[in-house]
Amino acid sequence: MTRWEHEDVLEAVQRRLDGDPLAMRVRRETVEHPFGTLKARMGATHFLTKTLPRVSTEMALQVLAYNLTRVLNILGSRKLLEAIPA
Repeated sequence: MTRWEHEDVLEAVQRRLDGDPLAMRVRRETVEHPFGTLKARMGATHFLTKTLPRVSTEMALQVLAYNLTRVLNILGSRKLLEAIPA
């Protein structure tokens, strides 16, 4: 019998989840909203580009746009402009 070199990490995660079963639910709720928003903004569930480097760039731009929108909604445009160095 063999054991994966990182099996202890999986066991530690499982122990934490067994100790707090709601943790995964909270994480799922926290993570699903940004991905749902990104998918809705893209207008589809697929990327417009092909090849991993281009898809990575497209995803990075989507995440950047999402994060800027969040900052604008949280801080407002005036505080955001004040925070940007001249």
